[in-house]
Parts: sequence; C-alpha cells; structure tokens
Amino acid sequence: MPIQWEYTDHKAPDKPGAFSFADGDGPALRLTLWPHRSLPASGFVWFIGVTFAMFMLPLLALLGTAALWGLLPFLMGALALIWYSLRRSSAQGQLREVLSLWHDHVDLSRHNPHAPDQNWQANPHWVQIKLRPIGGPVENYVTLRGNDRTVEIGAFLSADERLTLYVELQRAFSR
Repeated sequence: MPIQWEYTDHKAPDKPGAFSFADGDGPALRLTLWPHRSLPASGFVWFIGVTFAMFMLPLLALLGTAALWGLLPFLMGALALIWYSLRRSSAQGQLREVLSLWHDHVDLSRHNPHAPDQNWQANPHWVQIKLRPIGGPVENYVTLRGNDRTVEIGAFLSADERLTLYVELQRAFSR
C-alpha cells in the first residue's frame, strides 16, 4: 500500500507550563500518501528497448527497399507516442499528500506535479473524518472537515486502501 506512517514519541517538556509541539518539535504523526507506481525507471528503459526491437524486427525484411522509408516514420511516431504517454503517466506519480498531526493542529499538504501545492490546516479536536461509501467521486471517498473547509485525502488510492486509511485516520485522531 502506498502509505507511510511515521510516529514520533515526544517527551514531556523540561519546564512546566503551556507547551506546543509546533514550537520546534516535529509532528507526533506524519502520514505520506502517493499513487501506485507500476513501472519503475528500469522497467521503463526495458519496455522502450523491447518495443523498439519489436518494431524494427519486421523492417529487417524491408532493408534496401523504398517501403522501409515509408513505414519507418510511422513506427518511430508510435514509439515516440508510447514514450510520451509513459513519461506523462510517470510525472503524475510524483503526486504526494502529507498529513502532519500535532496535538494542537493538523496540516495537510498536497504536492501536485503540474500545479501549485495545496495546504490545509485545522485544530485536530474539531476535525471530522467522513467516509462516503457510495455517492462520492470515487468509492469509499475519504474527506477531512475542519476550519470551515472540506478536503479530500487519498482519492488516488484503491477503494480498499481508502477504507483502511479511514479506519487508521479515525484511530490516529482519537489518540
């Protein structure tokens, strides 16, 4: 599952009185979400190489003929289109959502590959975690509501992963 949970154990402050973990310590919980990446960089190289070899194999019979030059631009255009499509898909895989939870506030940052970053902050005591099993943009749609704003989280995950995320978020916010 493309989810990473990082917990930090905070010790009590040395001096008594009001203390905020946001005053210098990191969050008690950091959750990082990213979309599935089914083709790593080495797999991309192999796929393009094998596709190129398969495209060139039928052209061996056409070596020395004018038909070779008629087919070559179309095969190279198809290879370029495959290359572009896979690179575009890989760029979408750079999407990241990071949820940081302190005892006095929560911060959700979405790092988009082709758009500005989006941020949301709220008080964790007032955050409502909602699950819409049906009727949302995706099945098991998970949202966070706080600070008079509703934001989605993990919409790119599978339906089962979003259900697991919902349960784990409920557990993390109840601590």
